[in-house]
Amino acid sequence: MTPQKISLDSNGKLIVPDNPIIPFIEGDGIGPDVWRATKRVLDAAVEHCYNDSRKIEWKEILAGEKAYNKTGEWLPKESLDAAKEYLVSIKGPLTTPVGGGIRSLNVALRQELDLYVCLRPIHWFVGVPSPVHYPDRVDMVVFRENTEDIYAGIECQAGTEEAEKLLNFIRTEMNAGDKVRFPETASFGIKPVSKEGTERLVRSAIQYALDHKRSSVTLVHKGNIMKFTEGSFKNWGYELAAREFGDKIYSWAQWEQTKKDKGLDFANEEMEKAVHDGKLVIKDVIADNFLQQILLAPQDYSVIATLNLNGDYISDALAAAVGGIGISPGANINYKTGHAIFEATHGTAPRFANTDTMNPSSLILSGVMMFEYMGWDDAAKCIKNGLQTSIMHKRVTVDFYKLMDDATQVKTSEFAEEIIKNF
Repeated sequence: MTPQKISLDSNGKLIVPDNPIIPFIEGDGIGPDVWRATKRVLDAAVEHCYNDSRKIEWKEILAGEKAYNKTGEWLPKESLDAAKEYLVSIKGPLTTPVGGGIRSLNVALRQELDLYVCLRPIHWFVGVPSPVHYPDRVDMVVFRENTEDIYAGIECQAGTEEAEKLLNFIRTEMNAGDKVRFPETASFGIKPVSKEGTERLVRSAIQYALDHKRSSVTLVHKGNIMKFTEGSFKNWGYELAAREFGDKIYSWAQWEQTKKDKGLDFANEEMEKAVHDGKLVIKDVIADNFLQQILLAPQDYSVIATLNLNGDYISDALAAAVGGIGISPGANINYKTGHAIFEATHGTAPRFANTDTMNPSSLILSGVMMFEYMGWDDAAKCIKNGLQTSIMHKRVTVDFYKLMDDATQVKTSEFAEEIIKNF
């Protein structure tokens, strides 16, 4: 087979050859350890499911400490160009340089490729230690806006000329200087939320829910306080849903009326699906209330569409309920251009670098998401089955070992072999 690039057809559909070239960034700290384990599992799953008919051609690109040590740059242009050219890539955790330079390598990659969706599926694997009583009730997919809000990175440090100019504008043009309690020592941040940015995120979330037969999409926001940013996010989201998906959705008010008309009094998602004939419920929740609801009634929520900062809190809080970010995958996607970077959601943990002890599940499951995105569903299911069986056999890395009774501790590389053995 000749290695080929993944591409898009004229209808915006991903074309994946049998021998695709996929760039990878192994990452910093524990990155090399978890990447070796992940590559082993991904390659083994492709071989197991497709024999010799499919194979990945891996192409290393540099970012982070390895890039800096070799090139003097934290994120070389060649790496960005490769990510753009080959569409789909995967990466381990990256160090963000302290002081000056790039605010965050992860943010830089997302901004440069306009990866406007941060996709975080949250699902419990049976046997994973959890701090909640019913982790099996957590089954959500978070669509976090990935380019606006705090990720725009528009800030002014207290005492700078920029901060003084902005304060003067607030005083003279907005007549709101009295709202800055301590103006002489105040830093400022600007939070852009656009209609276009909102619509493309909510559109992606609704389409995903329809494609995957999910029961609801919830807009999570803080619009009761930030009325023109997060409040507009809610309003624009509802308007988009009605305009583009009107025949396929119930608003929350419509759903409440349907339950009343039919004499129903339940919130079970499976029963909802049957009642409203495959339509989606579109609803919204204030962010602080939602953080309560994911502990009290997580079964009432399926697909979540939210802004950047909210999504950061929510996705990590949900991850904790199903075992932590060590087993939580993530992806950054532009559904229009096809560009996607699949990544571990945890940090670099430099103290444990080269110890072969850390849990590789986050990056492995991000690889599962990559296979699903590519349409290689058999390989994705194969890996999830192997991971689930390994956990149930209690042959796990140190993070789970410490929380399980009668478990056997294995190394990062050995855990990868356990998954493969249990395909």
